[in-house]
Amino acid sequence: MDKNFAAKNLIPLVLKERPLRVEAIDGKPLSCPHITHDTVDVCMKTGVLHQETIRFQIIESPSCPVVLGFPWLTEHNPVVDWVQRDIKCWGQSCQSKCLGTVNVIGSLNIATAPPLSTEVPECYLALKEVFSKARTEVLPPHRPYDCAIDLLPGTMPPRGHVYPLSQRENDIMEEYIRENLERGFIRRSSSPAGAGFFFVSKKEGDLRPCIDYRGLNRITIRNAYPIPLITELFDRLKRARVYTKLDLRGAYNLVRVKKGDEWKTAFNTRSGHYEYLVMPFGLCNAPAVFQDLINDTLREFLQEFVIVYLDDILIYSPDVDTHHVHVKQVLKKLLKAGLYCKLEKCLFDIVTVQFLGYIITPGGFQMDPKKLSAILDWPLPQGLKAIQRFLGFTNYYRRFIKDFSALVAPLTAMTKKGVGNQKWTPQATQAFEALKQAFTTAPVLRHPDPALPFQVEVDASELGLGAVLSQREAPDKPLHPCGFYSRKLSPAEKNYDIGNRELLAVIAALAEWRYLLEGSKDPIVIITDHKNLTYIGDAKRLNSRQARWSLFLSSFNFVLTYRPGSRNIKADALSRQYESYEHNIQDQHPIVPQERIIAATTISVSSPLMKRLQNVQGAAPGGKPPARLFVPENEREEVLNIYHDNKTSGHMGITKTVSSISKLLWWPTLRRDVKDYIAVCEVCTRQKSPKTAPIGLLQPLPIPERPWSHVAMDFIVELPESRGNTVILTIIDRFSKMGHYVPLRKLPSAAELVPIFIANVVRIHGVPLEIVSDRGTQFISGFWRGFCKNVGIDLSFSSAYHPQTNGAAERANQNIEKYLRCFISEQQDNWSDLLPWAEYALNSAVSESTGHSPFFAVYGFDPPVLPATFPDTTIPALDEQLASLKETWGKVRRALEESSAIQKTKADRHRRQAPVYQVGDRVWLSSRNIKLLVPS
Repeated sequence: MDKNFAAKNLIPLVLKERPLRVEAIDGKPLSCPHITHDTVDVCMKTGVLHQETIRFQIIESPSCPVVLGFPWLTEHNPVVDWVQRDIKCWGQSCQSKCLGTVNVIGSLNIATAPPLSTEVPECYLALKEVFSKARTEVLPPHRPYDCAIDLLPGTMPPRGHVYPLSQRENDIMEEYIRENLERGFIRRSSSPAGAGFFFVSKKEGDLRPCIDYRGLNRITIRNAYPIPLITELFDRLKRARVYTKLDLRGAYNLVRVKKGDEWKTAFNTRSGHYEYLVMPFGLCNAPAVFQDLINDTLREFLQEFVIVYLDDILIYSPDVDTHHVHVKQVLKKLLKAGLYCKLEKCLFDIVTVQFLGYIITPGGFQMDPKKLSAILDWPLPQGLKAIQRFLGFTNYYRRFIKDFSALVAPLTAMTKKGVGNQKWTPQATQAFEALKQAFTTAPVLRHPDPALPFQVEVDASELGLGAVLSQREAPDKPLHPCGFYSRKLSPAEKNYDIGNRELLAVIAALAEWRYLLEGSKDPIVIITDHKNLTYIGDAKRLNSRQARWSLFLSSFNFVLTYRPGSRNIKADALSRQYESYEHNIQDQHPIVPQERIIAATTISVSSPLMKRLQNVQGAAPGGKPPARLFVPENEREEVLNIYHDNKTSGHMGITKTVSSISKLLWWPTLRRDVKDYIAVCEVCTRQKSPKTAPIGLLQPLPIPERPWSHVAMDFIVELPESRGNTVILTIIDRFSKMGHYVPLRKLPSAAELVPIFIANVVRIHGVPLEIVSDRGTQFISGFWRGFCKNVGIDLSFSSAYHPQTNGAAERANQNIEKYLRCFISEQQDNWSDLLPWAEYALNSAVSESTGHSPFFAVYGFDPPVLPATFPDTTIPALDEQLASLKETWGKVRRALEESSAIQKTKADRHRRQAPVYQVGDRVWLSSRNIKLLVPS
């Protein structure tokens, strides 16, 4: 197998005990005369059903990545069709060994089998006890590294509820409790604390017990034990040639909870109350505690030949013999400390290893290609939106890319108006690939530094997930990306609601960069455009999926921050890169089923009209487009009828009708004639909403001369009951904008309204000259009209279905509702108590129309915000008071005139002059607010 092919496909290599000399068939030496490495066992699938486990020897052969030699051909004896380049059948020995029921299609597909160890290597057999599973099921002793759970002062772990369990879950829970009581991992508890106990489903269908420690984690003081710096770790690997990777079994259960803190881990079940003696999963300080333990256990080797990052242990050496000595020393230390390895997840004596997101080889280390796939696998954008999305993403990092503007120019040109759908040019494709390559190399993508805070931006679309991992070297430095992540959603994940998809993006990002983020001393800032995610830590009820995610999240120190989607461009672009690709590969199908099609808008070429048009083409004027028929004036009415009034035409608008006609026909005044025809079409006028500006310029109400001479009134109804009241009567002075707000038990009749009006207006301000109101039954009744006529009040009513006429009262209603929403109780039953304060606040606020507060406009001074701030004042002389008030009223009137003029100018921009109507003219009446006897 070619060396580069193995590296590209991440196939681990093993150092040969003795190099093997190799030469060409003619005896000439190859560029690499010795084979020094083999692959681990890989599963090779050839054809549809043939598969085997095979170990390749590594050579340099880029033209032939995989060579199957004569011994292999002899063993399998395939019958090959050299014309079709296909294997027709296999030899007799393959019938029992290699042929199965594997459903794989392809001519040759090599997949790496997990290089897992099933037996302890011979050179380490003397230490096989360190791989014992039974030893991990015994209660470990107390150590200086026990897990302490220190709480914030004055706090107490919350007591959760007992989760309901199915019969199957209850049986498994009972077995779990029994086993862990026997092991001594838990004991019965009388603790006042108690977290919830529930199950989550594993992928294999099994159930895993979980404890909801979210409440405990919120009040736990974080352990700030430092996490190693990755770049410093890798500096020690320069002379390494062979590696071993160890994985610890039941790591957290090998650590005791600090004596006296066990009660804080208590959890509730239907069978009783229990607490942990060993460190359970889900505690926020578990990563830091375990890092402290493993560091001290292997401290004497850390600077020599061991790297430890949380529960990952890597042993490295310059040669095989030295390596065996190093591995034995580490295994002895682990055994002495009571830490045990999981044999099936350990790798021994290999020369290529994946560790902490990097591929480590004797030649150095590089970022795992899988970590760059989010950028390198970005499909060619299809359509203007996809191109703009990619450019928006790259623009965030333009400062890190040399000659960015020149590099991106061919792509920018494709977004200009009129060329968004042009085909990709070689220059644009080259720019697209060059930009992707720039993102995967320095200085754009930098190595992460665990000593600096991390920021993770996440997003989920309907088709994919996206995330960006970034860091800032200093507060005044720009954000530098450390990694990009994206993937398509599975069919099941596409069915998640938006909240669960966005949470899945958080989980996927944390899982992708777990080796960097778990145990972070600084809170990880996670930015999402889904605001509800910021409350995930307070959720009372979780389904099994959310519970599993919640347990995973408890290992991280993070803060969720909301950012609107319009500003979350980087992660959004990564999550949506699959959209254009997905839409392109879907099979095309007609939107309208064939059986639903009634007719097509066409004119038969043999129709009488077409024959007549063909006969007059000699009279066509200059400028006629090619392949179109000229329509003389006497035939245009019929053409317009066919293309506009016909059932298959649908009374479309000007542009669509012109477009339909222009496909086949033409005349010089086509657009003007279509416009005139549609303007007088009775069906269009009757059935379609007008697109023109409303008729009539703004006609402001007359401006009053003094306060409370002109009043506006309205009701706010159907409010939640407050001290028996359900209605508010709003009374507004149109001059000063002062308001009175009266709580009422119900909507009053006209007879009941009169004494309310006298008590709240006439008694305080005198009799007004005019009242503006809507056409409610109280205001148009004979009783109210008679009262107003007797006391000299003119009545003005707003137009039907046009509340803008009574704009002062309508705006006051909006303001009072806004105030009450800010201060009302959760039961919404205290609004009547708040009305006096609302009236005080609104009458004290400066009006935009007058430039003064209503209080000042009426009384000549502003009230204090709080009673305690009342200034000491003396009563001025009467003539001074009157002069002051007249001056104030003059200022208010001038401000109202200016405000009214400005409002009229703004309103008239969106209106048009009304025609002069005469009595007897026929006009169209809008049916929007009229109940008709016919269905709408």
